[in-house]
This record gives sequence, C-alpha cells and structure tokens, in this order.
Amino acid sequence: MVRADRQRKSDGAGPSNAAEYEVGSRVSCRATFDGQYHVVDVIERKQDLRSSKWRYYVHYLEFDKRLDEWVAQERLASITKVASVDALHRVASGGGGGSGDLGQLASDQKMTRRLKRQYTEIHHVPAALEELPPIDQHLEKEHQEKTKVKNIQSVELGKHELDTWYYSPYPEPHASCNKLYICEYTLKYFRKKKTLLRHLAKCTLRHPPGDEIYRSPPAPANDPSLVGGAITNPPISMFEVDGKKGKVYCQNLCLLSKLFLDHKTLYYDVDPFLFYIMCEKDAQGYHIVGYFSKEKASAEGNNLACILTLPPYQRKGYGRFLIAFSYELSKKEGRVGSPERPLSDLGAVSYRSYWTREILEVLREHKASLSIKDISDKTAIRTDDVVKTLESLSLIKYWKGDHIISVTQKIVEDHCKTIANQKNIEIDLNRLHWTPYRQEPPSKKG
Repeated sequence: MVRADRQRKSDGAGPSNAAEYEVGSRVSCRATFDGQYHVVDVIERKQDLRSSKWRYYVHYLEFDKRLDEWVAQERLASITKVASVDALHRVASGGGGGSGDLGQLASDQKMTRRLKRQYTEIHHVPAALEELPPIDQHLEKEHQEKTKVKNIQSVELGKHELDTWYYSPYPEPHASCNKLYICEYTLKYFRKKKTLLRHLAKCTLRHPPGDEIYRSPPAPANDPSLVGGAITNPPISMFEVDGKKGKVYCQNLCLLSKLFLDHKTLYYDVDPFLFYIMCEKDAQGYHIVGYFSKEKASAEGNNLACILTLPPYQRKGYGRFLIAFSYELSKKEGRVGSPERPLSDLGAVSYRSYWTREILEVLREHKASLSIKDISDKTAIRTDDVVKTLESLSLIKYWKGDHIISVTQKIVEDHCKTIANQKNIEIDLNRLHWTPYRQEPPSKKG
C-alpha cells in the first residue's frame, strides 16, 4: 500500500496493564489500517533495551500476510471468545481482505470439507502443507520460516514511497534496513538517500536496459486525459530485457518484486527468462509501472511466470494490460498459453477478469456458435482456462462426457454489461514490433 499519510497513528489507546505474550500466542490487536481490534497470531517479538517494552510482529487471521506488522505491546489484549468466533466466522465466509491461515481456521472453526474447498477456490489459498509431496513440504516449511517476518518496511522508488508487503532476500547489510532507496532506472538499491542522489547524478540510463518493443500512441491535443497541459494518462512503453544480457537489472527487479509477491522464488537465476517491463514516459524518462516475465522455453507451455503492477499504479487497468500483452505475444508465436501457478490473490483476480472479457467478446462477435477449441484458438487462452471461466459464468454444461457451451446471445450481452465499466487499455498491434525468441543452438567445439 502506498503511504497517503506519512504520519501514522500512535501506538497508544491499548490496555494500560499490557501483558507479555509468547511467540505463537493468539491474541487481539488494534490494527493500523482501521483502528479496530482483530484476532492475530504472534509471529515474532523483540524487546527494547531502554524501555524493556516488547514489540510484536503479528499476522491478522482475517487478512492477507501483506498486512503483517510490528506493533507496540499496548496494542495487544487477551482475546475474548466472542471476538475470536466473530473473526473466524468472517474469514470462513470470505469477509476478510485476503487469504487467511486456513489450516488453523479449519481446526478452530471445524469447517466442513465443502466449505474449506469453496474458500480455497475463491481465495486461491495454496495447498495445505500436508497435501504436498514430502520434498515440497520441506521446502515450503523452509520458505515459511525464512520469510515469516517482513525485513524491509518501505522503499523509495522515484517519486513514490511504498510500504512493503512481504520479505525479500536482499543481501546484507541492505536486508536489515528499515527503508531502502531504489533507482527507478537501474533498480540499484541503497541504504541512504544521499548515496542514491550521487548515483542519479552519474546515471545516464533513463529506461530499462533492453529493446523497446511497444509504445502507445501519444494523446491528441483534445484528449480528456490532458488536464491543464499535463498528461494524466501518460504514454505507455514496453521493454523486453533478456535475463542473460541484463542480468543485474533483472536480479534487482526480482528482489524489488519479491517485496510485493509472497510466493515468488526467482531471485538470481534469471538467465532462462525474458522480462517485459511496462513504463510510463514523461520528460524525465521512463518510469517503471510493472512487469511480467516468461521462460524462454517453457515445458508446460506457460506464457507468463511472474506478474506485478507496483502499488501506486494498481486499479488503473495496467495489470489487465500486462496479461493481454502476454497473450498477444503468444498469438505471434502461434501457440496458446497460461500463467505459471500458483497465482497471487491479486493475479488470480486479474486473470479471471481478463479471461472473462476476452471470452465474452468472442462469443458476442460469433453469436455464441463456437466450440471450446474455437475460443482457445481465437484468444490463445488454454482450453482448461476457457472451461473454468465458462463454468464461473454458468455458460457450460457437462453432457455425455463432453463440455457443451450453453448460451444465448442475450445471456452474453447481459454478462458484457457487468464488465462494461472495467478499465481497459487497448493494445494497438500496429505499434507492437516484436519477433519470438529463438534459442541459439549450442556452438560446436573443434
């Protein structure tokens, strides 16, 4: 989340007789984001040597891990039975802000298998630890232990200061900094603002170190996005960066994006990937908005590995643009594609929205007289993603061993009305200058 107000609420107003709590305790905490008390698990704690007071790192059971935070001892109180049940009911019914700790909730709330399955599907909760193969269980436990506490609290990137969401494995001593300063052109990171300013004074790069493969048309003089001579919707550019050729930049990008993606594991092995960087352009240069990466050769046929729109640019249609761009590249390659799993909660929402719009547009254009294979061929969306999207819209039936599209033109039009107000940035294919990546054959020795 972007800090709209730099002055946070003070850590007061808690119980005067603040108690001490052990790691693993389940207590009630007054949250920063709404000032209300919520059920939390104590993940970590540390004691101030001067005041002897404890600070606790807590996870809100109703919300995604991105809201985990350090809180003062006074903001915690013993949990009441009513508060606990209310909070757990809100999570089980999908009232929370993201993926909660489903394993513990299932134990406390005794959720039925059906309710647990529905909650998992709706909120895209990763598979329970016990459902994973033994080697994956070990890796997941290791990942959870290492990343349970957010290390860097905020970053300054260009004109934006961002509160981080998750742990990122920046090298020491940077990993221990409360705040990092990042060059928006090279993505190099610094512990001090003055060091960043010295770097910027010498830095001549004003765009990602790759090929510009797309640039949106400039806004016309009478465009409503021009307000007082300033462009409120700046031109968009897309750059392709080869992970092997721009290794340091891509590694820095992965470290930055890990602050906002929980289950991203790519940090340093960037050679097998291509990175597509989305930028807004102005007189100062190209400012990074988001990106997606894809494997140069995916055995599973994935057309996207990771995707991120940075917090200041979310809810502007940029995420949907990045997804659409990945499918346009697939069309040029002459193949269908699908994103690598697992998707983040925000990524899953964006993909469902994109698939819904694309499939409905095809059905409307062709009067709904298409097969699933026809839809896949026209959109480059993999058939199982087409089926799941149609099922979510109740536009498909399973009859005699086959999936049959069951839809009328009126139903399609009604669905289209529900998404008519979504922000959608069109891609001008005449401005896309790109050829598919071709793996270079190994050189012959001797």
